[in-house]
Amino acid sequence: MSKQELSIIPNEIIINKIYLFRDIKVMLDTDLAELFGVETRLLKQ
Repeated sequence: MSKQELSIIPNEIIINKIYLFRDIKVMLDTDLAELFGVETRLLKQ
């Protein structure tokens, strides 16, 4: 992957998408798909 293709996501954006459920850190599939720039259905494949 070239430097032009790399996209750096600020830590604050990622941290705001982490939730705590029963003392376990989780991220929702919709948030992950958004971070990776794909549709949720493609992320689940």
